[in-house]
Amino acid sequence: MAIQSSTTMVGRDAELTELASSLGVRPSRPADDLSDVLLAGDAGVGKTRLLRALRDLAKDDGWQVFAGHCLDFGDSALPYLPFSEVLGRLATELPDVVTEVAGRHPALTRLQPVRRVMGDSDQVDAESSALDRADLFRAVAAVLEAAASRAPLLLVIEDTHWADQSTRDMLSFLLSRIEAAGFAIVASYRSDDLHRRHPLRRQVAEWSRLRGVDRVSLNPLPDEAVRQLVAELIPEGLPEAEVADVVARAEGNAFFVEELTSAAADPGSFVPADLADVLLVRLDRLDDHARQVVRTASASGRRVTHDLLEATADLGGEALDEGLRGAVEMNVLVPERDGYAFRHALLGEAVYDDLLPGERARLHARYVDALRSGAAGGTAAELARHARLAMDKTTALTASVRAGNEASAVGGHDEAAYHYQQALELMSGRSGLASDDLGDHGIDRSKLVVTTADALSASGDPERAAAVIAEQLALLPPEASDTWRARMLSAQAAVLYIIESDEDVVALSARAVSLAPTGESGLRARVLANHAKILAAFGRLEDAQTFGMDALELAERLDLHELASDAITTLSGLKKAGPKEGLRAALEEAVARAAESDAIHAELRGRFLLGRSYEDWGEFDEAEQWFASGIERAEAAGLPWAPYGFESRWQLSWIHLVRGEWERALALFVVEGPFPPPIPRAMLTSMRLQILQHRGEDVGSRVAGLRPFWRREGAVAIHAASLEMVAAGRRDDPQAAIRSYDDAVAVLGRIWHEWFSARIRLAAVAVGVVADTLARLSAAEREAVVRDHVERLHTDGQLVRERYADPSGHWGPEGRAWAQRLEAETLRARWLAGVDAPSLDALVAVWRETEQRYVEFGHVHELASVRVRLAAILRAGGDVAGARVVGDQAREVARRLAAQPLLDELVRQGSTPEDRAEARSVALTAREREILAHVAEGRTNGEIAKLLFISTKTVSVHVSNILGKLEASGRTEAAAIARRRGLL
Repeated sequence: MAIQSSTTMVGRDAELTELASSLGVRPSRPADDLSDVLLAGDAGVGKTRLLRALRDLAKDDGWQVFAGHCLDFGDSALPYLPFSEVLGRLATELPDVVTEVAGRHPALTRLQPVRRVMGDSDQVDAESSALDRADLFRAVAAVLEAAASRAPLLLVIEDTHWADQSTRDMLSFLLSRIEAAGFAIVASYRSDDLHRRHPLRRQVAEWSRLRGVDRVSLNPLPDEAVRQLVAELIPEGLPEAEVADVVARAEGNAFFVEELTSAAADPGSFVPADLADVLLVRLDRLDDHARQVVRTASASGRRVTHDLLEATADLGGEALDEGLRGAVEMNVLVPERDGYAFRHALLGEAVYDDLLPGERARLHARYVDALRSGAAGGTAAELARHARLAMDKTTALTASVRAGNEASAVGGHDEAAYHYQQALELMSGRSGLASDDLGDHGIDRSKLVVTTADALSASGDPERAAAVIAEQLALLPPEASDTWRARMLSAQAAVLYIIESDEDVVALSARAVSLAPTGESGLRARVLANHAKILAAFGRLEDAQTFGMDALELAERLDLHELASDAITTLSGLKKAGPKEGLRAALEEAVARAAESDAIHAELRGRFLLGRSYEDWGEFDEAEQWFASGIERAEAAGLPWAPYGFESRWQLSWIHLVRGEWERALALFVVEGPFPPPIPRAMLTSMRLQILQHRGEDVGSRVAGLRPFWRREGAVAIHAASLEMVAAGRRDDPQAAIRSYDDAVAVLGRIWHEWFSARIRLAAVAVGVVADTLARLSAAEREAVVRDHVERLHTDGQLVRERYADPSGHWGPEGRAWAQRLEAETLRARWLAGVDAPSLDALVAVWRETEQRYVEFGHVHELASVRVRLAAILRAGGDVAGARVVGDQAREVARRLAAQPLLDELVRQGSTPEDRAEARSVALTAREREILAHVAEGRTNGEIAKLLFISTKTVSVHVSNILGKLEASGRTEAAAIARRRGLL
C-alpha cells in the first residue's frame, strides 16, 4: 500500500505565521520592519513542506512565487544554478519583462538555461570572456524588481547547503540590498549539514547580521504533532505500540515519520532498526522497471532531466514510462517541468549509497556517454563529475578544464579554481583513478597550473595559489622542459611576493629568467615583467629598471599590450626615488594605458600605487580618489579580493579611520557579492575592531582570534597587536601589553626585517599603556618598569629611525607623528615614575609638539587622545584654563565619534565642558575661584585658611558668597555645579 505524503501541514502553523509576517506576505509588522528569511532545519524536518504552504498562502494573496533549487552535484559546481532555474521560469511566465531587462543588462542572458548547455563548438582551451560579476548581480536584481513591479514577488532558494560559491555570493548581494524593491527572499538550508568547515556556515552567520534578515529555525515536531501526522497518513490508524514506536524513532522529523509509517502500514512489514533500511523501504516495493529508473536517477543527484534519464536508464520507451509511473505513484520521485526529483534528498542519497561500486561506475559511464554524445543536454561540470566517478580519466580531465572555463565565463573564480585543481589532480595521477598515460589532449600542464593559480588569486586566496604551484613543481618529472619550469617558477614568485613568505622570492624569479626561452617569446616577456615587478618590491630599483625595459621592449615587439601595460606600471613606480610629481605623472600615464589595453591587473596596481603615493604624503583627498577608483574597477571586473583591488579597499578604510569617518570605513567592509576570503577578512576585522574599541567595546576575545593570521599578513599583526595592548591597558595589565609588543616584533621581524617602521607605532602604544598604570605601583616598581620596559622600547624606536631606508628619503606625516608620540609617552612615563623626570615645561613642550604632529597627520582620534593626555598634564601643572581648552577640543571630537573611553578619561580628570554663557552669569572673584577649587577637593575651611594664609572666618565668608552665587545648598553641590559649568 502506497502511503501518500500528507497534504495537510501539521504542527507548523506558528512557523508559517512567522514566515509570512517577516516576509510581508501577511504582515503583522510595520512596513519598514519586514525582513528576508533564512529557514534552517535538519534534513527531513519539513522545510520544503513549510515553503509549499507559504507559496500557497502568498499566491492566495496575489503574490508571484519563483523558486530555485540548489543541487548536490557532489564535487562539481555549476555557478548560479538556482538563479538560472528562476530565470527560466521568469522567461516562460514573463517573457516581456526578461527581454526588456536583458536589453538593459546583457549579462542576464548568460544565466538563461539554454546558454548553459554545452555546444559542439566548445573548446577545452577556448578563452572565455570574463563576465562583469557586479553587472550580473545587478542584472538579476533588476529582473526581480521588474517582475515585482507587476505584483509582489517571493523568491525561494531551496537547499543552499548545496549552493556553489557564486550562488552564495549572489544571495549575499540580494540580501544586502537596502530597499526591498517589491520582492522578498526566503532561503532554506540543512542546519545539520553545516559542520565547522562547511562553506555556508560562515556565510549564514554573516547574512544573519545583515539588517533586514531574520533566521527562522525549524525545530523537530512535538510528539503530539507526530501523532497527528501519523493519523493524517493512515486514517484507519495503527496499533498504539507502533504509533509510539514511530514517535520515538522519528524524533520529530516529518520525513522519518512518513517513512516509518509507510513501512509499518504494509502487511507483514516492520519498523527497521537502521535508518537506511527505512529510507529504502519504498524502493524494495517497486517493480523492476521502477527500481531501475530510481537507481539510475540516483546517480544524477537530487534531480534528473527526462532526456538524461531516458538516455541512461537502459529501458525502452514503454518500460521507462511504466517505471517512472511506479516511482511517482510510490512517492519516490516527483515530476517537475522537464524531469524528476527525489521526493526528499535523503531518499536519493540512500538509494545511491545502496548501489554496489560496480553499479555506480557503470551508471556514471552511461551518463558520460549520454552527455558526450549529445543524446541529452548537460553542463561540463556534470560531465566532469560523472567521468570521475566512472573512472574515465581522459574525459574527466578535458571536462574539468572545460568546466573551469565555463565557470570563469560567468565570474565564478572559486568554482573555476576547483575544476582546474581537479584537472591537475587527474594529470598528476593523484585522483585515485587509473594511472594510464593521458597524453596531452591539447592541455599544457604548466599553463593549467598558472591558470589555476590565477583563478585562486582572483578569488582572494593567493596562499593556496602559491601552494598549488609548489606542489605541482615538486611533481614535475626530471625530464620536464625548462619552459614549463620557467612559467611555473615565475608565477610562483609573482604570487609569493604579495603574501608573507620565507621563500627567497627574488632568487625564484631569477631562476625563472634563466630558464625562460630566449628570443621572441611571450613567455620570456612575462617572466621578465614579473622579475622587474619583484625586484622593485624588494628595493632593487636599478635592476628592476633594466629588466622592466627588456620586458617592455619585447612585449611591444610581440604586440602583447596587456603585458606591456604591466611593465610600464612597474617602470612608472620606480620613479619613487625622485620627486613625487614625476612618480605620479608616470603612474597616471601607466593607468591610462592599462585601461586602454584592458590590462585590469596592471591598472589596479597603478591606481593603488597612486593612492599610496598621496597617502604617504598625507594628501588624503587625492589618495581617497585613487583608492576609490581602484575599488570600483576591481568590483566591475569581478575581482574585489584580487591583489591591489582589495588593497585599495583596505587602504581607503584606513584613511576613513584616520579622518574620523568611521561610518564610511564600516561601509567599506560590506561588499556586493562574495564575502572576504580568510586573510582579507582578518584585515578588515582588525580595522573594524579598532573602531569598536575606540567606542568602548571589549574586543579582547575577537582580537585573540586574529593571532593565527599574524604570520600570514603583517598588517593584521600590527593592528591586532595595538588592539591587544590597549585592551591590556584597560584591564590594568601592562605586562600583557609588553608581551603583545614582543610577540608582534618577533613575528614581523621574521617575515619583514627587524627594524620595520611600524615598530615605532607599536612601541609608542606600549609605552603609553605602561605609563597609564604607573600611578598604581610603588616607587621601586615604577623605577623597574621604566628601566626594563620603557627605556627598551624607546631605544627600539630610535634604532628604527636610524636604520629606516626608503627610496624617496621621505619620512611621512604618519611616521613623524608616531615617532614624536614615542618621545612624548616616554617622557610622560619618566615624569609619572619620577625617574629621570623632565621638567613640567619640557613635558608640556614635547606634548605640544606631538599635538602639532597629529594635526599635520590628520588622525582625528589619535589627535583627541593626545589632547586628553596633554590636558591631564596641564591640569596637574596648575594650568586649568589651558587644560580646559584642549580638553574641550578632545571632547568635541570624542562626542562626534562616540569615543566613550576618551570621554570617560576626561571625566576622571575632572574636566567638564565650559558653558560660557553660564560661566559669565556667575561673577566669581579670583579669590572665590581659588577657594572654590579647594572646596571641590574636599578641604575644610580651616585647611583652606592655612593654605592661603587667611583667617578661617574670611574663608567662611567667601564660601557663603560662593554658595549664594551658585545657588547651591551646600559645599558638595557647589563643587558639582562648578564642574558642570567649567569653573574648575
